[in-house]
Amino acid sequence: MTSDLLLKYFPDITPQQQEQFARLQELYTFWNSQINVISRKDIDLLYERHVLHSLGIAKVMGFVPGSNVLDVGTGGGFPGIPLAILFPDTNFHLVDSIGKKIKVVNEVASALGLPNVKGTHARAEDIKEKFDFVVSRAVTQLKDFYPWVKGKFSKTSNNKLPNGILYLKGGDLTQEIADAGLTVQQYHLKDYFEEEFFETKQVIYVKG
Repeated sequence: MTSDLLLKYFPDITPQQQEQFARLQELYTFWNSQINVISRKDIDLLYERHVLHSLGIAKVMGFVPGSNVLDVGTGGGFPGIPLAILFPDTNFHLVDSIGKKIKVVNEVASALGLPNVKGTHARAEDIKEKFDFVVSRAVTQLKDFYPWVKGKFSKTSNNKLPNGILYLKGGDLTQEIADAGLTVQQYHLKDYFEEEFFETKQVIYVKG
């Protein structure tokens, strides 16, 4: 199921990447029993609701080698870990304000052999580096999220979209987008994935 689901949408992943993705179930089942980072009902649906959902960003943006990406409020490593497997030549800095969640991130990255992942126990506002993209998954309202990461973008853009935010959100976002007062592009994941879970899921892009 695991490999089939990912291969269905990402047929070019290498055998090594398939193996790394396959190990996520075992690793998250183990760590989740010690530090709850995924809801109990979702652990059995890890690949659809967490891994594939995270990779929705990859349908919008194929990061060029050498890109630097910040994952804000990563929790146990989503969307950062699946993206780091898919883009081994892109650097991912995963941050969360809860230290035990970052412990899971670093343990999973180490077990998978992902040298392109750095996990830091910090708030987004405290990170001083510059990035090509900031990714995140439904951490808070867009109007609250944007000020956290404003000013964290590199001046030079090398990817197909100018540097900015790629934010995974679900539901009717009309009011949230209006409240944020930002110009956004919406990418509907139902255009890429046929599973019912993705019917209302989107990637919101905001230029940095």
